[in-house]
Amino acid sequence: MASIIFTPKDIFDQDFKTAVRGYSKQEVDEFLDDVIKDYETYSALVKELREENSRLKQELSKRIQEAPNSTASQVHQSFGDTTQTTITNFDILKRLSRLEKEVFGKQIQASELNQL
Repeated sequence: MASIIFTPKDIFDQDFKTAVRGYSKQEVDEFLDDVIKDYETYSALVKELREENSRLKQELSKRIQEAPNSTASQVHQSFGDTTQTTITNFDILKRLSRLEKEVFGKQIQASELNQL
């Protein structure tokens, strides 16, 4: 996950060198003020979403512990347990082969009859 490099204070404290034909200092300051506001909003939103995510994870684990026979718990456990039903690639290929023979076999036979 990418880390945040600047804080709103870093942006506020940033000082640029001036040049003969440089940008308007007032215009740059106004723009950076807007960037700082957006950045603070973004940081607050990220913090809020992380807290909500944590709360929801705790709530989910509590519900699973309270009702171990519930459907959600069974689904959760079945996804975690791969020993119940194992379907290999070979099984899938065999099924596909049978389906192709059923579908395309009839088409091939029909086209052969039309050619006679």
